[in-house]
Amino acid sequence: MGTFKAIRIEKAEKGTTVALTQFDESELMDGDVTVRVEWSTLNYKDGLAVTGKAPVVRRFPMIAGIDFAGTVEQSSHPAWKAGDKVIANGWGMGETHLGAYAEKARVKGDWLVKLPDGMAARDAMAIGTAGYTAMLSVIALQNHGLTPKSGPVIVTGAAGGVGSVAVALLSRLGFHVIASTGRAAEADYLKKLGASEIIDRNELSAPAKPLAKERWAGGVDSVGSTTLANLLSMTQYGGAIAACGLAAGMDLPSSVAPFILRGVCLLGIDSVMCPIERRKEAWARLAKELDASKLSEITQEIALADVIATGPKILAGQVRGRIVVKIP
Repeated sequence: MGTFKAIRIEKAEKGTTVALTQFDESELMDGDVTVRVEWSTLNYKDGLAVTGKAPVVRRFPMIAGIDFAGTVEQSSHPAWKAGDKVIANGWGMGETHLGAYAEKARVKGDWLVKLPDGMAARDAMAIGTAGYTAMLSVIALQNHGLTPKSGPVIVTGAAGGVGSVAVALLSRLGFHVIASTGRAAEADYLKKLGASEIIDRNELSAPAKPLAKERWAGGVDSVGSTTLANLLSMTQYGGAIAACGLAAGMDLPSSVAPFILRGVCLLGIDSVMCPIERRKEAWARLAKELDASKLSEITQEIALADVIATGPKILAGQVRGRIVVKIP
C-alpha cells in the first residue's frame, strides 16, 4: 500500500476544506476493480463540490470528481482484467464514494463501461458526464418520436458542457437547433457547433405564462427553474423537453397547462444512477455520432492542480464547453 495524489475534501467547522494532497491507498473504499485514473473532467457538480457552494459531498473525507477514464490495475470482477480501458460516470463518485480526482480509484465493476474502440481516454473525458448526459437527453427526445421534421429544437445553457455537446449532436442528426445563451460573444462558437439560431437567455427568464406561442418541438434544458417553465409553455403540441440540469435552481414555476392542453412531455434525465445498458448505448452512439473536430473545438485541458482554482469559474458561467483534467 502506498500513497497517491488526490483532491481531498474535509468537513470543517464552517463548510468544507479542499486541497491537493497525498491520499493513502488503504483509505480507498470497497470495490472489486482498482483503476489507474488517467483523465477526468470538470463538471458543474464538481464545481459545487470543490467550492462547497452546495452540499454535494455527503461523506468525509471525500475525493472529488464524478467521472474518469483509465486502465484497470487489479480486478476480481469477472468482466474486467488488468489492462482493460474503462470509463466511469456517476454512481455517487465524488459524493458518497471516493471519486476521480486522484491517481487511483477503486469502484464496483458493475459501474464501468468499456472505452469504445477507437476512442482515446482523453476524448472520453472531453465528452465526460456532460456529454454523456447530453446523449441521454437526445436519445430520450428521439424515443419520444422527435425527428428533424417535427420542427426546431432548443438547447439552453448552450455554451456550457451539456449544451455544447447537445448542439453538436442534434445538428449532426439534422435538427434545426436554437441555442440559448447569456454570452453573446459565444455566438460564432455555437454556430460552428451547428446552431442555426442564437437567442438571448433573457428571452426565457421572465415569469412563464401558462401557455405561450409555440416555438419548438422539443429541447434539452440544463438550466431549470423559470427557464424550463418558459420552454414548456412554448413547446408545440405533442413535443417534449429533456430536463437534465439545475444551474438556475431546483424550482419549476410552471403550470399543468402545457401538459394537459398541448400534450407536452417533460422527460427527466438522470445520469448518476442510469442503468448500465442505457449507459452502453449512450457511449456507443457518442463514439459514432459526435464529430471529433467539434469535440476538439469545445475542449480545453487543465492539470489536476488547477481544478480547485477553476471550480468557481464553472459556477460563474465563465467556462466554455468542456474541460478535461490530466491526472499525473
